[in-house]
Amino acid sequence: MTQATGVPGVRILVVEDERVIAMALEDDLKIEGYDVVVTDDGRDALARVRAERFDLVVLDVMLKGGRDGFEVCREIRRSGNSIAILMLTARAQETEKVFGFESGADDYVTKPFGPRELRARIAALLRRARPPAEATTLRVGDAEIDFDRGEIRRNGEAIHLTPVEFRLLQLFVRARGRILTRGQIIAEAWDGAFVTDRVVDNHIGSLRRKLEPDAAEPRHILNVRGLGYRFEG
Repeated sequence: MTQATGVPGVRILVVEDERVIAMALEDDLKIEGYDVVVTDDGRDALARVRAERFDLVVLDVMLKGGRDGFEVCREIRRSGNSIAILMLTARAQETEKVFGFESGADDYVTKPFGPRELRARIAALLRRARPPAEATTLRVGDAEIDFDRGEIRRNGEAIHLTPVEFRLLQLFVRARGRILTRGQIIAEAWDGAFVTDRVVDNHIGSLRRKLEPDAAEPRHILNVRGLGYRFEG
C-alpha cells in the first residue's frame, strides 16, 4: 500500500467537470492523506471557497455553471483570498498558461498529466504557502512582515499574501540590496515555469500595493531600468 504523504487536516477543493478525472483525483489525493471536496460547477466552487476553509484549489479551465476556471480564479483573488491555486488546462498553448497566471493562478498542469507530477506540484505549493518554522518577523518601513503567518501587517491590519507574493517577498528579502533580473525571479518564484515579464511585473505590482505606503512611489521594491528589481528595506 502507498504510504500517505499529505498533511492531515489539509483541505483541497477539486473543481473538475470531467467525472472520471474528478473521481481519480479525489481517490488519489485522499490516499495521500488530504481532505478532498469535489465540485464540477464554477459558481458552486466560488460559494464553497467563500464559506469554507481550503488550503488549495485544483481548478480546471472548462467548468459548468457559467463560469470558467479563469473567471473563478479571478473572483477568488478579487475577494482577497490568498489560497494556493493550481490550474488544469487541456491545452499547451503558452497564451492559455499566461492567462492563467495573469488570472492569479500559482501553478498549472497540462492534461494529460501523471498523478505523481500533480501530487508533487500540490505538495510544493503547500510547502511554499507555509513559511519555514524558523522564520520570524521583519520590519520594513511602516510595515511588518510576518513570515510565520505569511502576511504583512500595517497599522494593526493583517494583509494576506498569495503564495506567489510570499515567495517573491522571501526572494527579495534574501537578496536585499542586490539586483534580481526577471529571469532570476522566474527561476526562484515560479521554479522556472514559463511566465512572461508582464506576469512578473503584475505580481510585483500587487505585492507593492500590500507592502509599500504608496505603490506609485515605491520605497522598498525598486525597478532598476533595463536590469530588474532591487529590494531596499
